[in-house]
Amino acid sequence: MPYLFTSESVSEGHPDKVADQISDAILDAMLTQDPNSRVACETFVTTGLVVVGGEVTTTAYVEIPDIVRKTIHKIGYDSGNYMFDADSCGVVVTLHSQSPDIARGVDEGEDKEQGAGDQGMMFGYANQETPEYMPMALAFSHRLVQELARIRHEQPDLIPYLRPDAKAQVTIEYDDNKQPTRVHTVVVSTQHDDFIQPENDSTQAKDDAEKQMLARIREDVIAQVVKKVIPENLLQDTIYHINPTGNFVIGGPHGDAGLTGRKIIVDTYGGRGAHGGGAFSGKDSSKVDRSAAYAARHIAKNLVAAGVANEVLVQVAYAIGVADPVSLLVDTYGTAQIDKSDAEIAEITRELFDMRPKAIVERFGLKQPIFSPTAAYGHMGREPYEGEVAIEVIEVQQEGNVNRTVNTKINKSVSFFGWEKLDYVDKIKAAFGI
Repeated sequence: MPYLFTSESVSEGHPDKVADQISDAILDAMLTQDPNSRVACETFVTTGLVVVGGEVTTTAYVEIPDIVRKTIHKIGYDSGNYMFDADSCGVVVTLHSQSPDIARGVDEGEDKEQGAGDQGMMFGYANQETPEYMPMALAFSHRLVQELARIRHEQPDLIPYLRPDAKAQVTIEYDDNKQPTRVHTVVVSTQHDDFIQPENDSTQAKDDAEKQMLARIREDVIAQVVKKVIPENLLQDTIYHINPTGNFVIGGPHGDAGLTGRKIIVDTYGGRGAHGGGAFSGKDSSKVDRSAAYAARHIAKNLVAAGVANEVLVQVAYAIGVADPVSLLVDTYGTAQIDKSDAEIAEITRELFDMRPKAIVERFGLKQPIFSPTAAYGHMGREPYEGEVAIEVIEVQQEGNVNRTVNTKINKSVSFFGWEKLDYVDKIKAAFGI
């Protein structure tokens, strides 16, 4: 029997995502100077205020208020009309050093490996529904809010009234064989300017102005956003809800408070597969909540791409301070394309992928400042790419009897979204005889 499945995404201007981006920008700034920084940075945003707190152990010195304001400005909160803007918001910083009890279990020494930064379980998931091996409902939801942001930044004349906050939700209809057949429903809510004013103060005039605005928004969103990012053959008898509550002028941190780590389903698989509960943004790679979730996604994506199964869920679990995972599970949901059980697939997978925290960090270059791009539009399903980051090298130079500290910036080539690379496909095919 056909069934429906729904996922959502939110834009970079959503208050929770503002918080995530601030936390990851602070993390990147510290990694730029000290790649061994231990960071657990939480951010809270509300009307006219940003609060940054958490635990940090680093030799880096960064001007956190400057980073906060630059991040907010980049997102697009640059006007007092939003009741939250980069230049006027207050910034409160309350950070302290990481617990030595935790550090003792995590630090690598001469006689021990780097241990996991916490206990817990992490999941990775992949399927064949989209070219990026992601669930279709979430992939389309991401594309919708990304396109809204792209238009706002790059083509503001196309839809001139857009403001930073937005949400999208897509429902996919599946057939009896669990294959996606069409987009059943699209929901988009975008913050906007109050761009049509009523002719007078009467209720009727206000209602008429609102109806005109909503009609324009509906027309623009469907024509300029939905039909540009979702294939036309899937938009059959699709139901549209565009700004279904009416006006959406008040939004962002003024409309709703935001917190780091409150969009973990948007960040991962849109409700498909599973989630261990740990958030990502603001955490350095010693926290396996983040690094092992990336590694699990890498495994799942490469297994599907190699033809082991059409759908794969990977679970890995750790004990705090212990390097080797306590378990690794592979679930193919009965879609395996080889003559092996899920337990046998998991056993071979364990041999192929080193899941110790240090190995994961090295595999994906997770001590580099590469995390800010992950903080909006999903940590998974993104296109991997090579780019350059500015690294600060601090040297102490002696001039006579005086030591002088010299800061030098150098450009370093790094991999972004390395966990999305299909670099293990050949190894997997060889191991499974595909």
